[in-house]
Amino acid sequence: MLFNSFSFVLFLPIVFLIYWSLPTTRARNVLIILASYIFYGWWDPRFLTLIIISSLADYGIGLLLLNQNSTNKRRILLLCSLFVNLGLLGFFKYYNFFIDSLVEGLLLFDIEANFKTLSIILPVGISFYTFQTLSYTIDVYRKKISPTRDLFSFLAYVSFFPQLVAGPIERAKNLLPQFQREQKFSYALAISGCKLILWGFFKKMVIADNLSPAVEAVFSNYQTLGSAELILGVVFFAFQIYCDFSGYSDIAIGIARLFNITLSKNFNFPYFSRSIGEFWRRWHISLNTWFRDYLYIPLGGSEGGKPKVIRNVFIVFVVSGLWHGANLTFVFWGLLNALFFIPSIILGSNRKHLDTVAENSVVASFQEIIQMISTFGLIAITWIFFRSETWSDGWQYTSRLFQFAPSANLFGLLIYLPYVGLLVIIEWLGRHKDCAIDHKIDNLWLGRIYYAIIAIFVILFASYDEQAFIYFQF
Repeated sequence: MLFNSFSFVLFLPIVFLIYWSLPTTRARNVLIILASYIFYGWWDPRFLTLIIISSLADYGIGLLLLNQNSTNKRRILLLCSLFVNLGLLGFFKYYNFFIDSLVEGLLLFDIEANFKTLSIILPVGISFYTFQTLSYTIDVYRKKISPTRDLFSFLAYVSFFPQLVAGPIERAKNLLPQFQREQKFSYALAISGCKLILWGFFKKMVIADNLSPAVEAVFSNYQTLGSAELILGVVFFAFQIYCDFSGYSDIAIGIARLFNITLSKNFNFPYFSRSIGEFWRRWHISLNTWFRDYLYIPLGGSEGGKPKVIRNVFIVFVVSGLWHGANLTFVFWGLLNALFFIPSIILGSNRKHLDTVAENSVVASFQEIIQMISTFGLIAITWIFFRSETWSDGWQYTSRLFQFAPSANLFGLLIYLPYVGLLVIIEWLGRHKDCAIDHKIDNLWLGRIYYAIIAIFVILFASYDEQAFIYFQF
């Protein structure tokens, strides 16, 4: 079920009204579970089997870890969780990729193999909920949290429908206790949630979905287009994927607030970053902190000298690329980001820019503007490979980009620039806020008119094609 679908417009109010009419926490959690399974099963009911298996496995393993003091047995239990979760993820997402790679690798040694690929449907959001439930088991194993005996709250934690298929990826220590406490409706939290939902739909349906045909036209015909058109194509994709993904996160966080549930912030105006390090602190925050805590730090983190730190950074970015998909384009995307990140490690500047750009000013300094443009330019280059179908397409696209070929159809793309310009202006003015459009307006009626205008703008200029969110494929 898509957020931007008519079925969800009916689904959400019904769940909301029933939820707040139920008398107990357990009853509300049961409703959340049922609603989440309906929401998830809307694509294909067969997908429910996987999420139920993953949930029950980690719930049971968590309880077994509670009463187990033997280090070896605790490790075996953790390995069981890893085997179940990563086994399911690996089979459905990577089986054909590894088979094809193995066959191609053997051909290099003149060995012909007849391994067959399978017709596998990738379950929506499997990478997201797998990491979410896996973090629970790891934290219980590390004794950072205590396992829950409440099956209903745990199932609600794993399957909570707003963030189920594209995050944010929540830790049990943040989300699970919220399903165990007595819930009371918060008007203030609900209002802030509605603002986030509105802004999320603006980014998704007005910006991302309207940029989509321009991006498709450029990337499908890059061999015949000039450099200026290719530059606009990758700029448009950079904003399309940002508005698409962060729009989903805003809607998810906003919907959760309607149920008095607080989810973690997943994006923090990343295109106003002054360095690659700052960008990755502001982009897909829940995934990047997951890799930091469960991969980068166990590898040694920032200890052991710069060579080991560089090694750890490369591993994290390559794994992050594979997490996004079973394609060499994602691996190369990860490698490129690692290469762009490494200079800050060598220079010891990766922890710079922890504040907001132009903190006390409306206008950024010349130096900050240059830093933001150069950072965006490097990130945009990596997006070429993220968007391309094959590594060869990505390389050819990048090569043509710097050939300075003349552009014949530039005007047809320039008409999409106002979408980018409008987004940049709104986000710049709201970059200090939780939500870019959440401005303090003392007059009640002026505030209502302000948000009504934004809502009308969304209605008038939104694309109603019910386009799926890009990150559903991951």
